[in-house]
Amino acid sequence: MTGALVLDAHPDERSLTAAIARRYADAHADSRVIALRDLDFDPILRFGYRERMAMEPDLDEARRALHDAQTVVIATPLWWGSVPALLKGFFDRALLPRQEYRYRPSGLPEGLLPARNGRLLLLADTPALLTPFTGMPAQRHVVQNTMRFCGVRSVRTTRMLSVRQASPARREAWLDRAARLGSADGVRDARSRV
Repeated sequence: MTGALVLDAHPDERSLTAAIARRYADAHADSRVIALRDLDFDPILRFGYRERMAMEPDLDEARRALHDAQTVVIATPLWWGSVPALLKGFFDRALLPRQEYRYRPSGLPEGLLPARNGRLLLLADTPALLTPFTGMPAQRHVVQNTMRFCGVRSVRTTRMLSVRQASPARREAWLDRAARLGSADGVRDARSRV
C-alpha cells in the first residue's frame, strides 16, 4: 500500500498548484504523484452511467493507485467557483458505481476506497475576505460530495487564497507549508502501517 497518492489537477505543469503537489509529495516519505494532465483518457462520461465506456490504460492505472493509497491528496485550483474540467472529468470517469462507491439497500451511499485520510490543497485568486460571500462550493464538492462519498473519511483542507496578488515570499511560504503537511502526513501514514 502506498502512503499518499497526490493528484495534481492543474492542466499546466508550470503552475503553483503543480509545484505545491510536488513539494508535498517530496516531503512525504512514501508518495506517488499523478498529474492528471499527463493521463491519456476521455474526460467525458459519454453515456452517463447507462453504459460503461472502455477504460483507458492510464485511467485504469490511476484507479488502481487510488485503491492502493492510505491517503488521497488533491491539489487543484479554483476556477469559476469550481474545479478545472480535467479534475471533474477524472472524477466522472474514475469513480465508478460498485467499485469506488455503492448504494446500500437503504439507499445510503457506502464508499469503497480504502484510504481513510485525505487532503485538499485548494488554490484560488479569491481574496480571503470574500469567501464568506462566495463560499467555497469547490471545497464542499471535492471533500464531501466526492472524497467522503467514496470512503475517504477524514479530509483536511488547506486553502491558499489571493494567489494572483501573492508575493514571491508568500508563494514560497505556501510551498514550505505543503512540505510540512507532506512530512506530517508521512509520519502519520507510517505510524498507521505499524
